[in-house]
Amino acid sequence: MIPKGTVATYGQVAALAGMPTHARLVGRTLSKLPKGSKLPWHRVINAGMRISLRAGSGGHLLQRERLEAEGVEFVGLRVTKGFRWEP
Repeated sequence: MIPKGTVATYGQVAALAGMPTHARLVGRTLSKLPKGSKLPWHRVINAGMRISLRAGSGGHLLQRERLEAEGVEFVGLRVTKGFRWEP
């Protein structure tokens, strides 16, 4: 449900799923998605407005590339606050 060009935190997703204290479960679930999944996992970031994957790793670069392709802007390693989805 996270619209293209916006991001949500793991905590937001957990709260929307009715499990507000289970942000880590969201991360674990996303990490288990099969290759080629159509789920927009790249739109989920941590509470610090950063990509959780290690900076410089292949996954980090892929997530950032996908977000930037949707118009999401970064200041350093942080997503600009104006891109946070507010359902």
